[in-house]
Amino acid sequence: MRGALHYYLGRNTPFALLRRAAAATVSRMIRDEIPAPFLATQAIHNLRDYGGYAVAGGGQVKTGLLFRSGHHAEADERDLAIISSLNLRHVIDMRGDSERARHTCRRTDDFGGEVIFYEGETAGLAPHLEAAEGSVDAQSAHNAMVGLYAALPDREGLTWVLRRYFAALASGEGASLVHCAAGKDRTGMAVDLLHHVLGVHSDDAMQDYLLTNHSPRNEERIAHGMELMGDKYGGIDEATVRVLMGVDEAFLTAARDAVRERFGSTDAYLEQVLGVDTAKREAIKAALVDA
Repeated sequence: MRGALHYYLGRNTPFALLRRAAAATVSRMIRDEIPAPFLATQAIHNLRDYGGYAVAGGGQVKTGLLFRSGHHAEADERDLAIISSLNLRHVIDMRGDSERARHTCRRTDDFGGEVIFYEGETAGLAPHLEAAEGSVDAQSAHNAMVGLYAALPDREGLTWVLRRYFAALASGEGASLVHCAAGKDRTGMAVDLLHHVLGVHSDDAMQDYLLTNHSPRNEERIAHGMELMGDKYGGIDEATVRVLMGVDEAFLTAARDAVRERFGSTDAYLEQVLGVDTAKREAIKAALVDA
């Protein structure tokens, strides 16, 4: 089987139903009915489980172990309780020093997991904010995002964090959460690479990436982004902001293509740059795939 029928909410519910439920929820802005795999947070954007997908050779990625989101700087007490309930062993923060200083993540006093981060910069700004500089319309913003994604595989700080991300997953110590600023660009690339390692079909991995556009309260986030970007860059219209704050198949495709063009294959990039050799790949699968 291929395509968007590989994700299961329970045992038999197809991923297509998830996508329709997510889109309907966002359009109605009903906060009480958060569709899986999203978690019902108030001030943590795009928190969701990215397990559950079928893998090549049989089985599926375990749920309850892999989470992704935007930053937690504005998390309220209910949000922190949700994070605490995940029993995270690792939090992989893909932001750089300046981003972490501007938006320091909140954590509960009893948080006992390991936070992995790079001491330096993984981006001058979050990629969508980098792309905003010089973007005068939606098309130029789209082109800028494609260019930024194509450059992501070569960012030294980012690859440093990615190596530790895969090492943490290979340890099999428990649940993890990976995040950046918005939880869509650097996080999207990381999750896509992991899905590849686990044997998730590329179409399903792309559908997972695109779920960001259907995250709960996304319209509120875009409205807030319009206000912030308008203040900073001036004269930026809604269509341009939507490009910058959303995800698009062309963006992730640019990162995938860049990896293959530079290294010959995704597997070569994973092994040569990120240290995911055969032994580490098998350890990650053993920890995260249900046969």
